[in-house]
Amino acid sequence: MADAAITVPVEPVAEPARRLALCAESAFRKAMQFARANCRICEIGRAIEHEARASGFRVIRELSGHGIGRTIHEPPRVPNFDDATATQRLRAGQVITVEPIVAMGSGVAEETGDGWTVRTADGCLSAHYEHTLVITEAEPILLTSA
Repeated sequence: MADAAITVPVEPVAEPARRLALCAESAFRKAMQFARANCRICEIGRAIEHEARASGFRVIRELSGHGIGRTIHEPPRVPNFDDATATQRLRAGQVITVEPIVAMGSGVAEETGDGWTVRTADGCLSAHYEHTLVITEAEPILLTSA
């Protein structure tokens, strides 16, 4: 199993929306530095949140990366923010997703009544950049990235 998603701007695109999509990808790349065996999961979230805030955006805290194994969404939860409770250390061979989801506005998400759709509560744009990876002692192995 694997999980992936990216936000692809389709022309014409306003510059703030383009920056938002680039920020989600950049946050993913920064987080990859901490997707290694023995790193704490909170370090991934810290890197994502730092990149989002430095770019003038917010992370959507209600949504997170996750483990992948026998099912597509399983522990551990991989938050997109500096979550002090996410102290679990990553293990070599573990399969997880890292998925920064950043927003222009408040960063608060809400579910719609269909049980699937999630949107920003304030109607602002958001961007998502997710890939599945295998944790190693060195750089992770990206399973869903070209």
